[in-house]
Parts: sequence; C-alpha cells; structure tokens
Amino acid sequence: MHFASDNWAGAAPEILDAIAREAGRFGRAYGESELDRRVGERFGALFERDVAVFPVGTGSAANAIALAALARPGGVVFCHSGSHVFEDECGGVEFQSGGGRLVPVGGAAGKVDPAALERAMARFPSDFVHAGQPVGVTITQASEAGTVYTAEEVRRIAETAGRRGLPLHMDGSRFANAVARLGCAPADVTWRAGVNLMSFGATKNGCLLAEAVVVFDPDLAREMPYLRKRAGQLFSKMRFVAAQIEAYLADGLWLRLAGHANAMADRLREGLDAGPQSRLAWPTDANEVFVVLKRDAAERLQGAGAQFYDWHPPADGSVPLEGDEGLYRLVTSFATTAEEVDRFVDAIGARVEA
Repeated sequence: MHFASDNWAGAAPEILDAIAREAGRFGRAYGESELDRRVGERFGALFERDVAVFPVGTGSAANAIALAALARPGGVVFCHSGSHVFEDECGGVEFQSGGGRLVPVGGAAGKVDPAALERAMARFPSDFVHAGQPVGVTITQASEAGTVYTAEEVRRIAETAGRRGLPLHMDGSRFANAVARLGCAPADVTWRAGVNLMSFGATKNGCLLAEAVVVFDPDLAREMPYLRKRAGQLFSKMRFVAAQIEAYLADGLWLRLAGHANAMADRLREGLDAGPQSRLAWPTDANEVFVVLKRDAAERLQGAGAQFYDWHPPADGSVPLEGDEGLYRLVTSFATTAEEVDRFVDAIGARVEA
C-alpha cells in the first residue's frame, strides 16, 4: 500500500522502451540531437505556440533555473507560504539566483490569494532601495495542498503581478494531474492565462528523471542556456531525457497516466470520507489526499506495511485536531491500483463500493 509519494513509483513501460531504443543509437551531444529538436517541436505543438524548452534532470533544478532567469540585485520572488520552492528546495532558488529572496504569501488551500499578493508587493515600493526589488511571482500547479488552479485563478494572479510588471512562473511538478482534472488545453492554464515560464514535471508521473523549463516569453529565454550549464544540468547525453519526454507526450500518455492517478485519489477520497474512522482534512483535486486519523490507527496501518507521511497541520488552524489525532498525506500515482486503495480503506474500517 504505497501512498507516501508519487516519487516512489517506478517508470511507465513506454518510457523504458523509449530509453532502450535510444541506447542503441548515436546522437549529437549536449542537447543538439535530432531527438532533442523534435522534443522542442512537440512542446510547441502541446502549447500551441513557439516555446523555448530546456530539459533538466530534477524539479528542483527546473525551479531554481527558471527563477534565476528573473534575478536582479536585491531580487524578491513571491510564492505561497506552503510551496515547495519555499519549504523544500534547500535554498536552491536563492543559490542559483545569486542571493535572491523568496517572500511567502498566504492563501487558502495552498493557492496564492491575489489580495494577499497585492499586500505583499506593496511592502516593496520601487523607490525604497533597502527593501530590494520584486522580480517575479511563482505558483504551484497542482498545489502542495492537492488543489488545482483554474485558468481564471491563474489569470487573476497574473494580472495582479502584472500591475507591478512582474512575470509569473508556474511550478508544474504535477502539471499533468492538474490538466487531467481541468480537462483544458495546456495553453489555457499557462500562457493564455498570463504565465511567462514554467517548470514542466514528468518524473512524478511515470518518467525516470525528466523535467523541463518551458519559456513562453522570449526575453526570459536568452540567459537560460547559461543558467542550465552553470547549474550542471546540461547533460552530455541529454537525448536520454528527451527520449523520456517524447514518449511521455506521445499519444496523450502523460494525461492517461495522470488521469489514472487522479481516479485512484478520487476512489481513496470517497472511501476515507465514508469511513467512521477517518475524515478528509480539506477537499483536493489532484492526486494528493489529506486525511485525519487517530494516531494509533495510523501507526497500526504503517506497521502493516502502508506507506504514507505525517503532515503538518495548516498554521491557520483550519484543520482542528483532537489530542489523539494526526494529519496525514496520501499520494496516488500512475502505478496505484484500485485493489491497493480498497485494502487501505478496508484496513481502517471504511468500505469502498465496487
């Protein structure tokens, strides 16, 4: 019963087949092969416009390099207070940007609140050198709270950032799960809604190690080759990252894998919500589920082999816990099975309808 993280899952067979095919070939190094070129074109087709694409190996690298492209002296990037870039990148964004700062912004359900963003930006007037200068805003799609921004929500944040001339970055480590849930065109929730550049994730959704910085604003792409090289992310055999991405995007595989993960999360949510021994902490949209359990029940489940993480309750007190309760995160993946979900739900006394 593996619900610790979608990072724990293996790789989709289609991805492994693509790597195996490429292993028997020769190709130009450092991202200059025909395969690398095709992947750039595939992203253009996916987003319905010309884009600049820079594959990398990890989501941390994608985020740090993308936000480094916005850097200026005294630079400040606004992000949600619970975002991955703020809590879990080990200072990578600050390091790659040459000392930039991340300023946390509040918002319910893991999403940046435009009004809170407006107030945060007001703390950095352009004529006050001591505060530093805002350089950008970043949001996470799907959020760390398992929720999904609609195109209109993205547009409102982009418009708020735009009033200060700030570009908008999207951390799309679970972008596939968000698009599969929304049922929209990828363009609708990115550049058409005001996103200037994004980190496009694939590792969590069936690849081995494959992410990409996708740049919609040509001005932001100029320094990207040097930022990627400096960060140690220009691999000599870059085409093996490209091979994963090409297979991932072919024939809608990326959305099928994400759709399955979302469906398993829906099944899990339904079972947990119906059970007398558990309650959902808040509604989620993608493949992360947050549940309140008795601590002894959680320990019993973990002792029986179930894998999931304790989670910090929101600082705003929106999830009250009794003394013997804890908050836990469960994540489904492309490899999660219905049987696995049902076994877990049954183990805590809930029942899932067939």
